[in-house]
Amino acid sequence: MKYPLAAVSFLTRLPVGRWVEFDASTVGSSAGWFPLVGIFLGAIYGLVAILLVDRLPLLIVAILLVALDALLTGALHFDGLADTADGFGGGKDREDVLRIMRDHSIGSYGGVALILAIVLKVAAYSILLQRDHWLPIIVLTPALGRWSMLILTAWLPYARQSSSVIDAMGKRSLIWGTLTVLCALLAAQVLRAWIAAAAVFIVTVCFGLYSRQKIAGITGDTLGANLQLSESAALIVFLWL
Repeated sequence: MKYPLAAVSFLTRLPVGRWVEFDASTVGSSAGWFPLVGIFLGAIYGLVAILLVDRLPLLIVAILLVALDALLTGALHFDGLADTADGFGGGKDREDVLRIMRDHSIGSYGGVALILAIVLKVAAYSILLQRDHWLPIIVLTPALGRWSMLILTAWLPYARQSSSVIDAMGKRSLIWGTLTVLCALLAAQVLRAWIAAAAVFIVTVCFGLYSRQKIAGITGDTLGANLQLSESAALIVFLWL
C-alpha cells in the first residue's frame, strides 16, 4: 500500500502521510497510480453531485464541485496553471521563463488563465448535470487529467538543473497508468469518453511540444497546467458530443 498512499499524498491534501513515510523516489515510483487517484477523486465529486443535484440549482452544484476539487488537491494544479501562464506569457528566454514560474506571485497571464479555467469548468459541469449519464463523466475527467501527466513525464526531461520527483517517473508508470485508464473507459461504457481520451492525448502532445520549445522540458508547474488543459478539453468534448 506504500505506493498508492504515496500517490494520494502527492496529488491531494488528504492526510495519508501520517501513516507511511515517503521520499522523492517513492513518490516518483508511485506515478502509475495517478489515474486511479483521479478516479478516487472523481468518485468523491460524483457522490457529492448525487447528494446535491436535486436539492440545489445546478450552477451552485457546479461551483461547489470546482471548489471541492481545489480543496482536496490544495489547488495544486491551478497554481501550476497560473505559474506556467505567467512564465510562458512573460518570459523572454528559457531562464527568464523558469525564473518567473518559480515566483509565487500571480501576474496578469496567470490571473486570466485561472479565471478562464474556473469559469469553463463551472459552466461545463452545470450543463453536463442537466444531461443523462453525467456520473461517468465526472469520475473519468480527473483520471484523464492525471493520465496526461504520465505522458509528459515519460516523454520529456525535467527542465531545471535540480533534482525532482519527476526524475523517478517514466515509461513504466505510463504503461500502468494507461492500463488503468483503459479499464475505466471500458467500465464507463460511454463512447464519448474514448473521444475525450483522444482529445487529452492530442492536447498533451501539443502542450509538450510547446513546453519543449519554451524550456526544453517540463516542470511540476507545466504538469499542473497540462492537467487543467486536459480536463478542460475532456469536458468540452463531453459537451460537444
